[in-house]
Amino acid sequence: MCCETVLGVPPAVRSFQCAVCQTVNDLDPLPPPAPPPPDRGPAALRPLLAAAPADPAAAARLAEAAAAAFASLDSVLELAGVPPAPAPIDDAAAAAAVAAASSAFAALATHPDAVAAAAAAAARLLRRPGRHIASEREALALHVLMELASVLSAKDRFESLLRIFGLSAALGHRIQKALVRWTSSLPAASFERRVELVGQFVTNRLATNPELMEAYDRDWGIRAAARASALLFTANMPRVPRLPHSSFYNTMVDMVDIVADFDRWQRQGNRQLFSFCQYAFMISLGSKMTILQADAETQMRQRFQEAIVRMAFHGVRTDPFLILSIRRAYLIQDSLNQLQSKILDLKKKLVIQFVGEEGVDAGGLTKEWFLLLVRQLFDPLYGMFIFDDDSRLCWFNVSSLEHETQYQLVGIVVGLSIYNNTILDVQLPLACFKKLLGYPVGLEDLKVLQPSLARGLQQLLDYTGDDVEDVFCRTFVAEYEAFGEIVQEPLIPDGATVPVTSQNKQDYVTRLVDWILNKSVAKQFEAFRAGFFQVCGGNALSIFLPEEIELMVRGSAQFDLQGLRLTAELDGFEPNEPVIEWFWQILDAFDAEMQRSFLSFVTGTDRIPATGTETLRIKVSCLGPDSEALPIAHTCFNQICIHRYSSKDKLERKLRQATQWSTGFLVK
Repeated sequence: MCCETVLGVPPAVRSFQCAVCQTVNDLDPLPPPAPPPPDRGPAALRPLLAAAPADPAAAARLAEAAAAAFASLDSVLELAGVPPAPAPIDDAAAAAAVAAASSAFAALATHPDAVAAAAAAAARLLRRPGRHIASEREALALHVLMELASVLSAKDRFESLLRIFGLSAALGHRIQKALVRWTSSLPAASFERRVELVGQFVTNRLATNPELMEAYDRDWGIRAAARASALLFTANMPRVPRLPHSSFYNTMVDMVDIVADFDRWQRQGNRQLFSFCQYAFMISLGSKMTILQADAETQMRQRFQEAIVRMAFHGVRTDPFLILSIRRAYLIQDSLNQLQSKILDLKKKLVIQFVGEEGVDAGGLTKEWFLLLVRQLFDPLYGMFIFDDDSRLCWFNVSSLEHETQYQLVGIVVGLSIYNNTILDVQLPLACFKKLLGYPVGLEDLKVLQPSLARGLQQLLDYTGDDVEDVFCRTFVAEYEAFGEIVQEPLIPDGATVPVTSQNKQDYVTRLVDWILNKSVAKQFEAFRAGFFQVCGGNALSIFLPEEIELMVRGSAQFDLQGLRLTAELDGFEPNEPVIEWFWQILDAFDAEMQRSFLSFVTGTDRIPATGTETLRIKVSCLGPDSEALPIAHTCFNQICIHRYSSKDKLERKLRQATQWSTGFLVK
């Protein structure tokens, strides 16, 4: 009832105190408190605040009215302007209640004595609500009380939040769904403030109680706050615009032994043990990648040990690494054949050898293999993927003649890139990664992938006239181009003869979007998915969001010049040399498109690793004295080599020429 702790009490006991959170639970509702004088009750609080009392007597009346406003759940609702029972609680009433309460609490914040009285009364109420909270009306009082927390002192705020989280966590599923709806419709500032309050609470509780860094799984406050954060995260999903997922990350959560937390989460089975991995949206992408890397190292170590055992005891010669010997002229064929023959070795450390070339793979050859292979597989001329001219994103080609094993290879390559911490220059949309993790896709995803088509479909849905059939001239068919010809695919039996009307337009759009994103490419995508999970199968991947998988595969589009400069390595140059100073000044002056082109020239991709520039170290090497030669880039090592050019203008001209004249990857 209070903190999800299961307590056993005799049937005759109708009131008891929880031994864990100290909340007093009343199974039979307590009688309402005696009503205060009219001039000192909840109804008087707003007029008193408006009058801005200055004399001590008026200030005392204000403090008493503030205390009375939080004497019971009903008085909280009265302050928020909620009509008394049995008036129904709908979403509009909940929104109005929060707005009214927020306004009152903002005015209350300017009167310290009244705030203190309100905090003390709210603390008493939350320690003993006086009834079992089991209705939307009572839950609305908790929803309103969250607004009060932002105007309280830090000590009172965290105590109030602790109680609110505990009571909210024990609500029934139906009531929690109502809370999610109400929270989702909050104004942006109010919603963001609540996310911050939950984060501050978790941070404060872990930081001020060092023992909880190891024993957090046994702390009811942390568990309740995680449930509250889950409610907010769920409420964020339908919001437009949404808060970024990173808003829910918590730095103190990252500081616990997150790998041990993951191991405990995997081992718990049917036992309901708490772990932060149950609430993975609280864990930053960097820490999730640490978990993924630890999981990969464990599996690689197991494969290594198995190989050693087979060699030592069974005479079976196997390599502890995943070694691919690739002929450059047969890049796709050799990669496909060798990966298929080494399915059980995919989680070993990847080592690339190019046939006929000397060199030990210290990471550079692996990166080069990824770059060259992706360049060919995603080349529009190869026909496996089609590109949209507006979004510049690619999707599976419904009319591709390539065998499904080729798509399986693409999935394996994408999976290997994650395990080997390599960014791929692939233009796959978020919808692809949502499908990989089992998330539904729809019109909003099509708006990203094929914006022109999606705009037309949205116009069809928004059209209010009755002449849809005459204006849009559509039937229940999908069209695609195959080898220069337009092919029609019926969305329903005899779809070519069924016109789209105002009555069936929603069904048409739903079927068409489903056909484009799912049905038309089912075979290609399932092969891709099978290849991906041959590498990335396991529990570690389930803690990621689709947006995070996309970041790990494709990197971030945000160019961080300052971070790039801080992590850069100089070879043959001194930091204060004029040419190095010019170099950074020129990059800073480049526009965004030119900066991305430069990054692609040096690293092979125009994107930054998911965890930022700290994992992307570019190397600036000296080629010698002034010259007319252009700078040279070694993308496998993130290296750019430049001469000591005689002037800043010359350096800029040479950098622009080298960047713009490089062929790059995936040029249409």
